[in-house]
Amino acid sequence: MLQLAHVISSTRAEAGMRKLSLGSFSMANSNLVIILYFSFFTFAEAEALHSQLKQQIQDQEKLPFVGVNIGTDVSNLPSASDLVAFLQLQKITHVRIYDANSDILKTLSGTKIRVIISVPNNQLLAIGSSNSTAASWIDRNVVAYYPQTLISGISVGDEVLTTVPSSAPLILPAVESLYNALVASNLHQHIKVSTPHAASIILDPFPPSQAYFNQSLVSVILPLLQFLSRTGSPLTMNLYPYYVFMQNKGVVPLDNALFKPLTPNKEMVDPNTLLHYTNVLDAMVDAAYFSMKNLNITDVAVLVTETGWPAKGDSKEPYATKDNADTYNSNLIRHVFDRTGTPLHPETTSSVFIYELFNEDLRAPPVSEANWGLFYGNTSPAYLLHVSGIGTFLANDTTNQTYCIAMDGFDSKTLQAALDWACGPGRANCSEIQPGETCFQPNNVKNHASYAFDSYYQKEGKAQGTCDFKGLAMITTTDPSHGSCIFPGSKKVSNKTKEVVNSTISSSAGEKLRFKTFNSIKISAIGNILHILLVAYLPTLLVVLL
Repeated sequence: MLQLAHVISSTRAEAGMRKLSLGSFSMANSNLVIILYFSFFTFAEAEALHSQLKQQIQDQEKLPFVGVNIGTDVSNLPSASDLVAFLQLQKITHVRIYDANSDILKTLSGTKIRVIISVPNNQLLAIGSSNSTAASWIDRNVVAYYPQTLISGISVGDEVLTTVPSSAPLILPAVESLYNALVASNLHQHIKVSTPHAASIILDPFPPSQAYFNQSLVSVILPLLQFLSRTGSPLTMNLYPYYVFMQNKGVVPLDNALFKPLTPNKEMVDPNTLLHYTNVLDAMVDAAYFSMKNLNITDVAVLVTETGWPAKGDSKEPYATKDNADTYNSNLIRHVFDRTGTPLHPETTSSVFIYELFNEDLRAPPVSEANWGLFYGNTSPAYLLHVSGIGTFLANDTTNQTYCIAMDGFDSKTLQAALDWACGPGRANCSEIQPGETCFQPNNVKNHASYAFDSYYQKEGKAQGTCDFKGLAMITTTDPSHGSCIFPGSKKVSNKTKEVVNSTISSSAGEKLRFKTFNSIKISAIGNILHILLVAYLPTLLVVLL
Protein backbone atom coordinates (compact mmCIF):
# COMPACT_ATOMS: atom_id res chain seq x y z
CA MET A 1 0.00 0.00 0.00
CA LEU A 2 2.86 2.38 0.79
CA GLN A 3 4.44 1.79 -2.60
CA LEU A 4 1.13 2.39 -4.36
CA ALA A 5 0.64 5.61 -2.37
CA HIS A 6 4.09 6.78 -3.43
CA VAL A 7 3.30 6.16 -7.11
CA ILE A 8 -0.04 7.96 -6.86
CA SER A 9 1.52 10.89 -5.02
CA SER A 10 4.33 11.15 -7.53
CA THR A 11 1.93 10.92 -10.46
CA ARG A 12 -0.25 13.68 -9.02
CA ALA A 13 2.81 15.81 -8.41
CA GLU A 14 3.91 15.32 -12.00
CA ALA A 15 0.42 16.09 -13.33
CA GLY A 16 0.48 19.43 -11.59
CA MET A 17 3.83 20.35 -13.13
CA ARG A 18 3.19 19.79 -16.86
CA LYS A 19 4.83 23.12 -17.74
CA LEU A 20 8.14 22.15 -16.18
CA SER A 21 11.12 21.77 -18.44
CA LEU A 22 12.28 18.37 -19.62
CA GLY A 23 15.10 18.58 -17.08
CA SER A 24 12.65 19.13 -14.24
CA PHE A 25 10.56 16.24 -15.50
CA SER A 26 13.62 13.98 -15.52
CA MET A 27 14.42 15.06 -11.99
CA ALA A 28 10.91 14.12 -10.90
CA ASN A 29 11.29 10.72 -12.50
CA SER A 30 14.61 10.27 -10.74
CA ASN A 31 12.95 11.08 -7.46
CA LEU A 32 10.24 8.54 -8.21
CA VAL A 33 12.86 5.86 -8.78
CA ILE A 34 14.55 6.77 -5.50
CA ILE A 35 11.21 6.68 -3.70
CA LEU A 36 10.38 3.26 -5.10
CA TYR A 37 13.84 1.97 -4.22
CA PHE A 38 13.70 3.12 -0.62
CA SER A 39 10.08 2.02 -0.25
CA PHE A 40 11.01 -1.47 -1.37
CA PHE A 41 14.03 -1.48 0.94
CA THR A 42 12.06 -0.40 4.00
CA PHE A 43 9.22 -2.79 3.16
CA ALA A 44 11.76 -5.63 3.20
CA GLU A 45 12.95 -4.38 6.58
CA ALA A 46 9.37 -4.43 7.87
CA GLU A 47 8.90 -7.95 6.57
CA ALA A 48 12.07 -9.06 8.34
CA LEU A 49 10.86 -7.41 11.54
CA HIS A 50 7.53 -9.20 11.27
CA SER A 51 9.30 -12.52 10.81
CA GLN A 52 11.51 -11.78 13.81
CA LEU A 53 8.48 -11.05 16.01
CA LYS A 54 6.70 -14.15 14.77
CA GLN A 55 9.73 -16.31 15.49
CA GLN A 56 10.06 -14.86 18.99
CA ILE A 57 6.42 -15.64 19.74
CA GLN A 58 6.92 -19.21 18.50
CA ASP A 59 10.06 -19.58 20.61
CA GLN A 60 8.17 -18.24 23.63
CA GLU A 61 5.46 -20.85 23.14
CA LYS A 62 8.09 -23.60 23.18
CA LEU A 63 9.40 -22.63 26.61
CA PRO A 64 8.60 -25.07 29.44
CA PHE A 65 5.59 -24.12 31.54
CA VAL A 66 3.76 -25.11 34.69
CA GLY A 67 0.01 -25.57 34.36
CA VAL A 68 -2.73 -26.90 36.61
CA ASN A 69 -5.36 -29.61 36.35
CA ILE A 70 -8.90 -28.57 37.21
CA GLY A 71 -11.04 -31.33 38.71
CA THR A 72 -14.71 -30.71 39.41
CA ASP A 73 -15.51 -32.96 42.39
CA VAL A 74 -15.70 -29.80 44.47
CA SER A 75 -18.74 -28.90 46.56
CA ASN A 76 -18.34 -25.14 46.06
CA LEU A 77 -16.68 -24.97 42.65
CA PRO A 78 -16.52 -21.38 41.35
CA SER A 79 -18.61 -20.44 38.33
CA ALA A 80 -16.83 -20.47 34.98
CA SER A 81 -16.47 -16.68 34.99
CA ASP A 82 -15.14 -16.64 38.57
CA LEU A 83 -12.80 -19.52 37.76
CA VAL A 84 -11.26 -17.78 34.75
CA ALA A 85 -10.93 -14.52 36.69
CA PHE A 86 -9.12 -16.47 39.42
CA LEU A 87 -6.78 -18.10 36.89
CA GLN A 88 -5.90 -14.67 35.53
CA LEU A 89 -5.35 -13.29 39.01
CA GLN A 90 -2.96 -16.12 39.77
CA LYS A 91 -1.15 -15.67 36.45
CA ILE A 92 -1.91 -19.26 35.45
CA THR A 93 -1.42 -19.59 31.69
CA HIS A 94 -2.01 -23.31 31.09
CA VAL A 95 -4.84 -25.52 32.35
CA ARG A 96 -6.08 -29.01 31.71
CA ILE A 97 -9.69 -30.07 32.19
CA TYR A 98 -11.10 -33.59 32.27
CA ASP A 99 -13.84 -32.97 29.72
CA ALA A 100 -14.72 -30.24 27.23
CA ASN A 101 -16.86 -28.08 29.50
CA SER A 102 -18.61 -25.56 27.25
CA ASP A 103 -18.98 -22.89 29.96
CA ILE A 104 -15.26 -22.95 30.71
CA LEU A 105 -14.29 -22.95 27.03
CA LYS A 106 -16.60 -20.00 26.31
CA THR A 107 -15.27 -18.02 29.25
CA LEU A 108 -11.65 -18.66 28.29
CA SER A 109 -12.33 -16.94 24.96
CA GLY A 110 -10.17 -13.89 24.47
CA THR A 111 -7.81 -14.77 27.30
CA LYS A 112 -4.23 -15.92 26.84
CA ILE A 113 -4.85 -19.07 28.86
CA ARG A 114 -4.12 -22.26 26.94
CA VAL A 115 -6.26 -25.30 27.68
CA ILE A 116 -5.98 -29.04 27.10
CA ILE A 117 -9.44 -30.59 26.83
CA SER A 118 -10.21 -34.27 27.37
CA VAL A 119 -12.24 -37.14 26.02
CA PRO A 120 -13.54 -39.13 29.03
CA ASN A 121 -12.92 -42.87 29.03
CA ASN A 122 -16.61 -43.60 28.56
CA GLN A 123 -16.60 -41.85 25.16
CA LEU A 124 -13.72 -43.83 23.67
CA LEU A 125 -15.90 -46.54 22.15
CA ALA A 126 -18.08 -44.10 20.21
CA ILE A 127 -15.17 -41.98 18.96
CA GLY A 128 -12.82 -44.88 18.26
CA SER A 129 -15.38 -46.75 16.18
CA SER A 130 -16.78 -43.88 14.11
CA ASN A 131 -14.95 -41.21 12.13
CA SER A 132 -18.12 -39.16 11.88
CA THR A 133 -18.53 -39.20 15.67
CA ALA A 134 -14.92 -38.02 16.05
CA ALA A 135 -15.49 -35.26 13.49
CA SER A 136 -18.65 -34.19 15.29
CA TRP A 137 -16.77 -34.11 18.61
CA ILE A 138 -14.07 -31.87 17.09
CA ASP A 139 -16.67 -29.56 15.53
CA ARG A 140 -18.60 -29.27 18.80
CA ASN A 141 -15.69 -28.96 21.22
CA VAL A 142 -12.82 -27.47 19.21
CA VAL A 143 -13.89 -25.72 16.01
CA ALA A 144 -16.71 -23.94 17.85
CA TYR A 145 -14.20 -22.20 20.15
CA TYR A 146 -10.80 -22.06 18.45
CA PRO A 147 -8.87 -19.77 18.00
CA GLN A 148 -10.67 -17.34 20.33
CA THR A 149 -10.18 -20.00 23.01
CA LEU A 150 -6.59 -21.25 22.87
CA ILE A 151 -7.12 -25.01 22.85
CA SER A 152 -3.62 -26.50 22.71
CA GLY A 153 -4.23 -30.21 23.07
CA ILE A 154 -6.66 -33.09 23.48
CA SER A 155 -6.19 -35.80 26.11
CA VAL A 156 -7.86 -38.94 24.81
CA GLY A 157 -8.96 -40.97 27.83
CA ASP A 158 -6.99 -41.12 31.06
CA GLU A 159 -4.68 -43.97 32.11
CA VAL A 160 -6.72 -46.34 29.96
CA LEU A 161 -4.04 -49.04 29.67
CA THR A 162 -3.93 -49.55 33.44
CA THR A 163 -7.41 -48.58 34.66
CA VAL A 164 -9.62 -49.99 31.88
CA PRO A 165 -7.32 -52.35 29.94
CA SER A 166 -10.30 -53.79 28.05
CA SER A 167 -10.53 -50.43 26.26
CA ALA A 168 -6.85 -50.46 25.23
CA PRO A 169 -7.63 -51.44 21.60
CA LEU A 170 -9.79 -48.30 21.30
CA ILE A 171 -7.02 -45.84 22.11
CA LEU A 172 -5.22 -45.66 18.76
CA PRO A 173 -8.39 -45.57 16.61
CA ALA A 174 -9.81 -42.79 18.79
CA VAL A 175 -6.59 -40.78 18.68
CA GLU A 176 -6.27 -41.15 14.91
CA SER A 177 -9.93 -40.32 14.24
CA LEU A 178 -9.67 -37.12 16.27
CA TYR A 179 -6.42 -36.19 14.57
CA ASN A 180 -7.92 -36.75 11.12
CA ALA A 181 -10.83 -34.51 12.08
CA LEU A 182 -8.33 -31.81 13.09
CA VAL A 183 -6.58 -32.21 9.74
CA ALA A 184 -9.90 -31.72 7.97
CA SER A 185 -10.32 -28.44 9.87
CA ASN A 186 -6.67 -27.49 9.29
CA LEU A 187 -6.01 -27.36 13.03
CA HIS A 188 -3.61 -30.28 13.36
CA GLN A 189 -0.55 -28.01 13.48
CA HIS A 190 -1.93 -26.08 16.44
CA ILE A 191 -3.61 -28.77 18.55
CA LYS A 192 -1.84 -31.97 19.60
CA VAL A 193 -3.54 -35.25 20.40
CA SER A 194 -2.23 -37.76 22.94
CA THR A 195 -3.38 -40.03 25.77
CA PRO A 196 -2.12 -39.79 29.38
CA HIS A 197 -0.53 -42.90 30.90
CA ALA A 198 0.13 -43.99 34.45
CA ALA A 199 3.78 -44.42 35.46
CA SER A 200 3.12 -48.13 35.98
CA ILE A 201 3.22 -48.85 32.25
CA ILE A 202 7.00 -48.60 32.70
CA LEU A 203 8.72 -51.45 34.52
CA ASP A 204 12.03 -51.29 36.43
CA PRO A 205 12.08 -47.47 36.34
CA PHE A 206 15.31 -47.20 38.30
CA PRO A 207 17.96 -47.06 37.18
CA PRO A 208 16.29 -45.22 34.27
CA SER A 209 18.62 -46.79 31.70
CA GLN A 210 17.12 -50.20 32.45
CA ALA A 211 13.48 -49.10 32.22
CA TYR A 212 11.16 -50.60 29.62
CA PHE A 213 7.48 -50.63 28.76
CA ASN A 214 5.37 -53.49 30.05
CA GLN A 215 5.76 -56.11 27.32
CA SER A 216 2.07 -57.00 27.44
CA LEU A 217 1.24 -53.43 26.39
CA VAL A 218 3.82 -52.95 23.63
CA SER A 219 1.38 -53.99 20.89
CA VAL A 220 -0.65 -50.89 21.80
CA ILE A 221 2.15 -48.57 22.92
CA LEU A 222 4.45 -48.93 19.90
CA PRO A 223 1.92 -47.87 17.22
CA LEU A 224 0.79 -45.10 19.53
CA LEU A 225 4.37 -43.83 19.90
CA GLN A 226 4.80 -44.01 16.13
CA PHE A 227 1.70 -41.84 15.78
CA LEU A 228 3.11 -39.33 18.30
CA SER A 229 6.40 -39.25 16.41
CA ARG A 230 4.67 -38.73 13.08
CA THR A 231 2.45 -35.90 14.34
CA GLY A 232 4.93 -34.14 16.65
CA SER A 233 2.79 -34.88 19.71
CA PRO A 234 4.12 -35.56 23.23
CA LEU A 235 4.03 -38.72 25.30
CA THR A 236 1.81 -37.63 28.18
CA MET A 237 2.56 -39.20 31.56
CA ASN A 238 1.05 -38.90 35.04
CA LEU A 239 4.11 -39.06 37.33
CA TYR A 240 3.86 -39.02 41.12
CA PRO A 241 7.09 -39.17 43.17
CA TYR A 242 4.79 -39.30 46.22
CA TYR A 243 3.65 -42.81 45.32
CA VAL A 244 7.19 -43.88 44.42
CA PHE A 245 8.33 -42.77 47.87
CA MET A 246 5.38 -44.40 49.69
CA GLN A 247 5.92 -47.71 47.88
CA ASN A 248 9.69 -47.67 48.40
CA LYS A 249 10.19 -46.20 51.89
CA GLY A 250 13.66 -46.95 53.10
CA VAL A 251 14.93 -47.18 49.53
CA VAL A 252 13.94 -43.77 48.14
CA PRO A 253 14.85 -40.94 50.55
CA LEU A 254 12.13 -38.35 51.17
CA ASP A 255 14.48 -35.53 50.18
CA ASN A 256 14.92 -37.09 46.72
CA ALA A 257 11.16 -37.15 46.24
CA LEU A 258 10.74 -33.53 47.39
CA PHE A 259 13.43 -31.96 45.15
CA LYS A 260 15.40 -31.00 48.24
CA PRO A 261 19.08 -30.16 47.65
CA LEU A 262 21.33 -33.16 48.18
CA THR A 263 24.97 -33.66 48.89
CA PRO A 264 26.69 -35.58 46.07
CA ASN A 265 26.90 -38.74 48.16
CA LYS A 266 23.09 -38.80 48.50
CA GLU A 267 22.33 -38.44 44.81
CA MET A 268 20.95 -41.44 42.92
CA VAL A 269 23.44 -42.68 40.33
CA ASP A 270 22.54 -44.76 37.30
CA PRO A 271 25.33 -47.39 37.22
CA ASN A 272 25.00 -47.86 33.46
CA THR A 273 25.21 -44.23 32.41
CA LEU A 274 26.80 -42.73 35.56
CA LEU A 275 24.17 -40.00 35.37
CA HIS A 276 23.40 -38.40 38.75
CA TYR A 277 19.77 -37.89 39.75
CA THR A 278 18.94 -35.31 42.40
CA ASN A 279 15.19 -35.93 42.35
CA VAL A 280 12.73 -38.70 41.62
CA LEU A 281 10.72 -36.87 38.95
CA ASP A 282 13.74 -36.47 36.65
CA ALA A 283 14.43 -40.19 37.02
CA MET A 284 10.82 -41.00 36.10
CA VAL A 285 10.95 -38.75 33.03
CA ASP A 286 14.24 -40.28 31.88
CA ALA A 287 12.81 -43.76 32.45
CA ALA A 288 10.14 -42.83 29.88
CA TYR A 289 12.81 -41.63 27.44
CA PHE A 290 14.84 -44.82 27.83
CA SER A 291 11.70 -46.94 27.44
CA MET A 292 10.90 -45.17 24.17
CA LYS A 293 14.49 -45.55 23.01
CA ASN A 294 14.20 -49.32 23.52
CA LEU A 295 11.43 -49.21 20.91
CA ASN A 296 13.53 -47.02 18.58
CA ILE A 297 11.51 -43.89 19.29
CA THR A 298 13.83 -40.96 20.01
CA ASP A 299 11.97 -37.86 18.82
CA VAL A 300 8.96 -37.75 21.14
CA ALA A 301 9.02 -35.36 24.10
CA VAL A 302 7.54 -36.15 27.52
CA LEU A 303 4.78 -33.92 28.88
CA VAL A 304 3.88 -34.49 32.53
CA THR A 305 0.09 -34.19 32.59
CA GLU A 306 -0.21 -34.85 36.32
CA THR A 307 2.12 -34.53 39.29
CA GLY A 308 1.75 -33.23 42.81
CA TRP A 309 1.75 -34.04 46.52
CA PRO A 310 -1.20 -34.38 48.92
CA ALA A 311 -1.38 -31.95 51.84
CA LYS A 312 -3.36 -34.23 54.15
CA GLY A 313 -3.78 -37.97 54.64
CA ASP A 314 -5.05 -40.58 57.06
CA SER A 315 -2.96 -42.46 59.61
CA LYS A 316 -1.46 -44.62 56.86
CA GLU A 317 -0.25 -41.56 54.97
CA PRO A 318 1.94 -39.68 57.45
CA TYR A 319 3.92 -37.95 54.69
CA ALA A 320 0.84 -36.29 53.20
CA THR A 321 1.40 -32.96 54.95
CA LYS A 322 1.11 -29.30 54.04
CA ASP A 323 4.82 -28.80 54.57
CA ASN A 324 5.72 -31.63 52.17
CA ALA A 325 3.13 -30.50 49.61
CA ASP A 326 4.49 -26.96 49.80
CA THR A 327 8.07 -28.19 49.44
CA TYR A 328 7.33 -30.51 46.51
CA ASN A 329 5.22 -28.12 44.45
CA SER A 330 7.37 -25.06 45.18
CA ASN A 331 10.55 -26.91 44.22
CA LEU A 332 8.82 -28.45 41.19
CA ILE A 333 7.88 -25.00 39.89
CA ARG A 334 11.41 -23.72 40.41
CA HIS A 335 12.83 -26.82 38.73
CA VAL A 336 10.76 -26.30 35.59
CA PHE A 337 11.48 -22.59 35.29
CA ASP A 338 15.20 -23.17 35.87
CA ARG A 339 15.09 -25.08 32.54
CA THR A 340 17.82 -27.50 33.53
CA GLY A 341 16.18 -30.49 31.85
CA THR A 342 16.98 -34.00 33.05
CA PRO A 343 20.36 -35.74 33.36
CA LEU A 344 19.69 -37.61 30.11
CA HIS A 345 18.26 -34.59 28.28
CA PRO A 346 19.58 -31.40 29.90
CA GLU A 347 18.54 -29.52 26.77
CA THR A 348 14.86 -30.47 27.19
CA THR A 349 12.75 -29.47 30.18
CA SER A 350 9.38 -31.18 30.39
CA SER A 351 6.39 -28.96 31.04
CA VAL A 352 4.16 -30.12 33.89
CA PHE A 353 0.57 -29.81 35.05
CA ILE A 354 0.20 -29.78 38.82
CA TYR A 355 -2.50 -32.02 40.21
CA GLU A 356 -4.47 -30.00 41.07
CA LEU A 357 -5.95 -26.51 41.36
CA PHE A 358 -8.67 -27.20 43.94
CA ASN A 359 -9.11 -29.77 46.69
CA GLU A 360 -11.81 -32.15 45.42
CA ASP A 361 -13.62 -32.59 48.73
CA LEU A 362 -16.23 -34.88 47.17
CA ARG A 363 -13.64 -37.56 46.40
CA ALA A 364 -13.94 -40.96 48.05
CA PRO A 365 -11.33 -42.10 50.63
CA PRO A 366 -8.47 -42.33 51.33
CA VAL A 367 -8.24 -38.83 52.81
CA SER A 368 -5.38 -37.83 50.53
CA GLU A 369 -7.63 -38.13 47.48
CA ALA A 370 -9.47 -34.99 48.57
CA ASN A 371 -6.33 -33.01 49.43
CA TRP A 372 -4.16 -32.62 46.35
CA GLY A 373 -5.30 -29.07 45.63
CA LEU A 374 -3.34 -25.85 45.85
CA PHE A 375 -6.56 -24.10 46.84
CA TYR A 376 -9.91 -24.82 48.45
CA GLY A 377 -13.03 -24.46 46.33
CA ASN A 378 -13.57 -20.96 47.76
CA THR A 379 -10.17 -20.02 46.22
CA SER A 380 -8.40 -19.58 49.55
CA PRO A 381 -4.97 -21.28 49.51
CA ALA A 382 -4.70 -24.75 51.02
CA TYR A 383 -1.14 -23.77 51.91
CA LEU A 384 1.25 -21.04 50.82
CA LEU A 385 3.66 -21.91 48.06
CA HIS A 386 7.14 -20.41 48.14
CA VAL A 387 7.64 -19.43 44.53
CA SER A 388 9.05 -15.91 44.72
CA GLY A 389 11.86 -15.16 42.31
CA ILE A 390 10.35 -17.01 39.34
CA GLY A 391 7.90 -14.40 38.16
CA THR A 392 4.25 -13.84 38.88
CA PHE A 393 3.08 -17.44 38.32
CA LEU A 394 0.85 -18.49 41.21
CA ALA A 395 0.78 -15.17 43.00
CA ASN A 396 -0.43 -16.76 46.24
CA ASP A 397 3.11 -16.77 47.63
CA THR A 398 2.45 -14.27 50.41
CA THR A 399 5.20 -15.20 52.82
CA ASN A 400 8.36 -15.30 50.71
CA GLN A 401 9.94 -17.16 53.64
CA THR A 402 12.94 -18.97 52.28
CA TYR A 403 16.23 -19.27 54.08
CA CYS A 404 19.76 -20.29 53.17
CA ILE A 405 21.52 -22.69 55.52
CA ALA A 406 24.61 -24.88 55.57
CA MET A 407 24.11 -28.45 54.41
CA ASP A 408 25.03 -31.51 56.45
CA GLY A 409 27.95 -33.72 55.58
CA PHE A 410 30.78 -31.22 55.17
CA ASP A 411 33.85 -30.82 57.37
CA SER A 412 34.39 -27.77 59.56
CA LYS A 413 37.42 -26.54 57.61
CA THR A 414 35.46 -26.31 54.36
CA LEU A 415 32.53 -24.60 56.05
CA GLN A 416 34.86 -22.16 57.85
CA ALA A 417 36.32 -21.02 54.53
CA ALA A 418 32.81 -20.31 53.20
CA LEU A 419 31.87 -18.59 56.46
CA ASP A 420 34.94 -16.36 56.24
CA TRP A 421 34.07 -15.38 52.70
CA ALA A 422 30.44 -14.57 53.57
CA CYS A 423 31.44 -12.38 56.52
CA GLY A 424 34.36 -10.80 54.62
CA PRO A 425 34.20 -10.21 50.84
CA GLY A 426 30.51 -11.22 50.80
CA ARG A 427 29.71 -8.43 53.31
CA ALA A 428 27.11 -10.46 55.20
CA ASN A 429 26.10 -9.04 58.58
CA CYS A 430 27.78 -11.46 60.98
CA SER A 431 27.52 -9.35 64.14
CA GLU A 432 24.89 -11.65 65.69
CA ILE A 433 27.24 -14.67 65.71
CA GLN A 434 29.99 -12.91 67.66
CA PRO A 435 30.69 -14.02 71.27
CA GLY A 436 27.97 -12.83 73.63
CA GLU A 437 25.46 -12.07 70.86
CA THR A 438 22.08 -13.77 70.40
CA CYS A 439 23.14 -16.24 67.69
CA PHE A 440 26.58 -17.19 69.01
CA GLN A 441 25.16 -20.36 70.55
CA PRO A 442 25.38 -23.15 69.65
CA ASN A 443 29.02 -22.30 69.13
CA ASN A 444 29.90 -24.40 66.09
CA VAL A 445 30.92 -23.69 62.53
CA LYS A 446 27.77 -25.14 60.93
CA ASN A 447 25.44 -22.92 62.97
CA HIS A 448 27.52 -19.81 62.37
CA ALA A 449 27.83 -20.62 58.66
CA SER A 450 24.05 -21.03 58.36
CA TYR A 451 23.48 -17.59 59.86
CA ALA A 452 26.11 -15.99 57.63
CA PHE A 453 24.82 -17.77 54.52
CA ASP A 454 21.26 -16.58 55.23
CA SER A 455 22.46 -13.04 55.87
CA TYR A 456 24.20 -12.96 52.49
CA TYR A 457 21.23 -14.63 50.74
CA GLN A 458 18.75 -12.11 52.16
CA LYS A 459 21.08 -9.16 51.46
CA GLU A 460 21.31 -10.20 47.81
CA GLY A 461 17.53 -10.34 47.51
CA LYS A 462 17.46 -14.14 47.29
CA ALA A 463 18.78 -13.90 43.77
CA GLN A 464 19.47 -17.12 41.92
CA GLY A 465 22.89 -18.53 42.81
CA THR A 466 23.25 -16.59 46.07
CA CYS A 467 22.59 -19.67 48.18
CA ASP A 468 25.24 -22.00 46.87
CA PHE A 469 28.68 -21.38 48.40
CA LYS A 470 30.25 -24.02 46.16
CA GLY A 471 27.57 -26.55 47.01
CA LEU A 472 27.75 -26.11 50.77
CA ALA A 473 24.40 -24.34 51.18
CA MET A 474 20.76 -25.13 50.52
CA ILE A 475 17.48 -23.21 50.42
CA THR A 476 14.86 -24.24 52.95
CA THR A 477 11.33 -23.12 53.80
CA THR A 478 11.80 -24.11 57.45
CA ASP A 479 12.70 -21.20 59.70
CA PRO A 480 16.16 -21.97 61.23
CA SER A 481 15.65 -19.38 64.00
CA HIS A 482 15.95 -20.78 67.53
CA GLY A 483 15.38 -19.28 70.96
CA SER A 484 16.28 -15.60 70.91
CA CYS A 485 18.30 -16.06 67.71
CA ILE A 486 16.25 -14.69 64.81
CA PHE A 487 17.69 -15.40 61.37
CA PRO A 488 17.82 -12.56 58.81
CA GLY A 489 15.08 -14.16 56.70
CA SER A 490 12.64 -14.04 59.63
CA LYS A 491 13.42 -10.43 60.43
CA LYS A 492 11.99 -9.44 57.05
CA VAL A 493 8.64 -11.23 57.06
CA SER A 494 6.87 -9.09 59.64
CA ASN A 495 5.85 -6.61 56.96
CA LYS A 496 3.25 -8.78 55.25
CA THR A 497 2.10 -6.09 52.84
CA LYS A 498 5.60 -5.70 51.49
CA GLU A 499 5.93 -9.45 51.03
CA VAL A 500 2.67 -9.73 49.09
CA VAL A 501 3.79 -6.99 46.73
CA ASN A 502 7.19 -8.60 46.29
CA SER A 503 5.72 -12.00 45.54
CA THR A 504 3.35 -10.71 42.89
CA ILE A 505 5.77 -8.53 40.96
CA SER A 506 9.03 -10.42 41.25
CA SER A 507 10.46 -11.79 38.05
CA SER A 508 13.30 -14.06 37.11
CA ALA A 509 16.37 -12.91 35.23
CA GLY A 510 15.10 -14.82 32.23
CA GLU A 511 11.76 -13.01 32.30
CA LYS A 512 13.51 -9.65 32.64
CA LEU A 513 15.63 -10.52 29.63
CA ARG A 514 12.60 -11.52 27.58
CA PHE A 515 10.78 -8.32 28.61
CA LYS A 516 13.80 -6.24 27.69
CA THR A 517 14.12 -8.01 24.37
CA PHE A 518 10.45 -7.51 23.56
CA ASN A 519 10.64 -3.82 24.46
CA SER A 520 13.72 -3.48 22.26
CA ILE A 521 11.82 -5.04 19.38
CA LYS A 522 8.87 -2.70 19.96
CA ILE A 523 11.20 0.32 19.95
CA SER A 524 12.90 -1.05 16.86
CA ALA A 525 9.51 -1.51 15.20
CA ILE A 526 8.51 2.09 15.91
CA GLY A 527 11.86 3.27 14.59
CA ASN A 528 11.39 1.25 11.42
CA ILE A 529 7.90 2.64 10.85
CA LEU A 530 9.15 6.21 11.27
CA HIS A 531 12.03 5.39 8.96
CA ILE A 532 9.61 4.04 6.34
CA LEU A 533 7.41 7.12 6.52
CA LEU A 534 10.35 9.52 6.41
CA VAL A 535 12.10 7.84 3.49
CA ALA A 536 8.87 7.27 1.58
CA TYR A 537 7.25 10.67 1.88
CA LEU A 538 10.07 13.18 2.27
CA PRO A 539 11.32 12.91 -1.37
CA THR A 540 7.73 13.18 -2.63
CA LEU A 541 7.20 16.29 -0.54
CA LEU A 542 10.41 17.78 -1.92
CA VAL A 543 9.23 17.06 -5.47
CA VAL A 544 5.99 18.92 -4.81
CA LEU A 545 7.75 21.88 -3.22
CA LEU A 546 10.34 22.13 -5.95
